[in-house]
Amino acid sequence: MRILALVLIALIAALHVYIAYFEIFAWEVTGPRVFASFPPELFSQTTAIAANQGVYNAFLATGLLWALLIRDDVWQRNVATCFLLFVIAAGLMGMATVSIRIFFVQSVPALIALILLLLAPRKTAIV
Repeated sequence: MRILALVLIALIAALHVYIAYFEIFAWEVTGPRVFASFPPELFSQTTAIAANQGVYNAFLATGLLWALLIRDDVWQRNVATCFLLFVIAAGLMGMATVSIRIFFVQSVPALIALILLLLAPRKTAIV
């Protein structure tokens, strides 16, 4: 269960790397395809705002990748839990302000990863 959680965390991190790239570097090109219901002229006017959001998504990806590199099981679980909760919160905010689809793309996978991570057996320390 732990390995599955870590694989899912890696996939969520990869998703946030893509979202960061898209928002920072490809907003005007990819944005109109992803958010087809938005007026096309909106994208050139919101490039700076999108880039700012992209930085936050890069932070989420970085935190999740950092968690994967931590060797201490307790700290890895703590850091992963923290950043998965951030992803869930971001998805909930996206659902409330933009589209329910964001909840399913961001929050649901993070919630599944969090549940798997918390249900995984903990290694006990030998004292």
